[in-house]
Amino acid sequence: MMAPALLALLIDVTLGEPPHRYHPVVWMGRWLALGKRFSSFEGRWRPMLAGSVITLGGITMVSMAGWIIERLTTRLPRVLALFVQASFLKSTLSFRGLVDAATEIQTALARDDLQGARRLLAWHLVSRDTTALDVSQVAAATIESVAENASDGIIAPLFYYAIGGLPLALVYRFVNTADAMLGYRDDVYEWLGKVPARLDDLLNWIPARMTAAFVVLAARLGQEDAEGAWRVWRRDARKTASPNAGHPMSAMAGALGVALVKTGHYRLGEDDCLPHPHDIPRAIRLLKSVTALAMLFLALHAVVRWHWRAILKRGYAG
Repeated sequence: MMAPALLALLIDVTLGEPPHRYHPVVWMGRWLALGKRFSSFEGRWRPMLAGSVITLGGITMVSMAGWIIERLTTRLPRVLALFVQASFLKSTLSFRGLVDAATEIQTALARDDLQGARRLLAWHLVSRDTTALDVSQVAAATIESVAENASDGIIAPLFYYAIGGLPLALVYRFVNTADAMLGYRDDVYEWLGKVPARLDDLLNWIPARMTAAFVVLAARLGQEDAEGAWRVWRRDARKTASPNAGHPMSAMAGALGVALVKTGHYRLGEDDCLPHPHDIPRAIRLLKSVTALAMLFLALHAVVRWHWRAILKRGYAG
């Protein structure tokens, strides 16, 4: 499993996202949009049932697609099979897109283009209104997105690929996409998005905490505050409405020694130190280190898995 994951990350870094017409996540979005179009929004149980059908139907389709791809590639030459699997796994990752988006926002702030930075933030990273955010708030929202998407866009897909191959990685990406499109806490989508939102919370429980731990370790290996990352993570992780997002975000806040504030919702990190645009490249460096640690985790997982298979094989032979 290590080789497809490495190649998938290399494809992501060098080539970026494929054209929309060929992107599996775009296909997932079309299925979700179609299901939403024919759903009921009246009451509670009807939209919840519709959301359940949309979600379970999508999970069935993507898991079957992943299974078929894996089966078909067993008949291909090894190098071609590796490239095919890596290409589909790459569609679950968003490393380069995240780095590029954060870098663009930092560049806009560096040239005092606050309006452009707000527009880029809303376009690439957040769904909230950004028109009234000041420089520090834009920097904070960017750092928050880097931390949260380190889990959603890198650690979680690789984690589920490690334990369930391409089918489970695609299932995770579908559920995460369904939560992004349907999981709004408002009068329209509250019940339609209830099932994908709760399922996304469940699937992200382990990866979010793994990401926070990787941030602490990355801070230790680099020149950031590992002790602060650990302290703020343990203290502030539960301050967010999401049961998962607060973990990587609070660890990132502690590692950088800044406060990540969403007015009226939470305050993570040191109370008197708001972030500056120059903190965004620091967050990106931590993201890169976290990704490297994730690949190391995959390598160790592959070694342990091979070792146990060898033991079991010898046991059966004996």
